[in-house]
Amino acid sequence: MRRYQIGVIGSASGSIGSDVRLAARELGRAIAKNNLVLFSGACPGLPFEATMGAKEVGGKTVGVSPAINFKEHVEDYKYPPDVFDSLVFTGSGYKGRNVTLVRSCDAVISVQGMIGTLNELTIAYDEKKIIGLVLGTGGASDLFLDVLRKMGKSNENVFSSDDPNILVEKIIEALEILQ
Repeated sequence: MRRYQIGVIGSASGSIGSDVRLAARELGRAIAKNNLVLFSGACPGLPFEATMGAKEVGGKTVGVSPAINFKEHVEDYKYPPDVFDSLVFTGSGYKGRNVTLVRSCDAVISVQGMIGTLNELTIAYDEKKIIGLVLGTGGASDLFLDVLRKMGKSNENVFSSDDPNILVEKIIEALEILQ
């Protein structure tokens, strides 16, 4: 099996319950246990939790930063510095980073999330990426299927589950079919 690159997107700040943090961490573990590479926006919050979950079980992680260099990443963005195996600096701010992150991945999985996550989800949809939604975590993850339905859009490449392990299995199956 090819080592797929899976982007974890979701809330970087705001109100995040401990149960949602645990779901994100379990998602990271599931990605790593399946020998997938976890990509994120190199930010705090739920993507950070997923990164830590992957690292707990020896997974490979890549952070895609909006900053132009390490100093800006840490000092201006206040992003975590030393949790990634590789850190890519886009120098393109949040929206530019979102495009680079999504295009670098074979699939993206959303946990909670607000407007920035919704932006990443719509980019992934437009780029015809496989999309996973961890249901029951709130925010964009729980709303995205309704948004597609209300806009008359297909949800054929969108998978969901309240169990991160099952969701990762669904994503792998979908990616295998596309190969």
